[in-house]
Amino acid sequence: MERGIRLGIDPGRARIGLAMSDRDGLLAMPLETVAVDSNEIDRVIAVIAEHDVSTVIVGLPLSLSGRWTASTRHAYELAQAISERVDISVRMIDERLTTTTAQAALRSSGRSQRAGRSVIDQIAAVTLLQQALDTERQSDRPAGWAFMEIVEMHDDEQ
Repeated sequence: MERGIRLGIDPGRARIGLAMSDRDGLLAMPLETVAVDSNEIDRVIAVIAEHDVSTVIVGLPLSLSGRWTASTRHAYELAQAISERVDISVRMIDERLTTTTAQAALRSSGRSQRAGRSVIDQIAAVTLLQQALDTERQSDRPAGWAFMEIVEMHDDEQ
């Protein structure tokens, strides 16, 4: 498994959750929540530079049947915008149920959903990034799909 900091991104329509791994790729940690506005891509690019990120992993919210939805297209467009501005690997990972898992974790910790809005997206990003790290460690291959593989999948959906 290659060393390097990975940035996990849980894309949403209102907020984008960010999580970061340690340099050894063992543990995902919450980083921040970015508001979706005209500057969200700039903020993500700044985080990539600030933390010397080697790989970006964007959640791909497929439907439960595996089909593309409006949310899938939104995540794809986010990954595309990032890949056009950085010269590092941008990968996408199936993130079905990560937000549900994050909400359950928040409830079990005793925090209300309202109080947890600011961190729910970060928890979802931690969940998807940790899944990617664990998969990478077990298979000794990068998790998910390279962005260009997603481009081909997207073309097949059309």
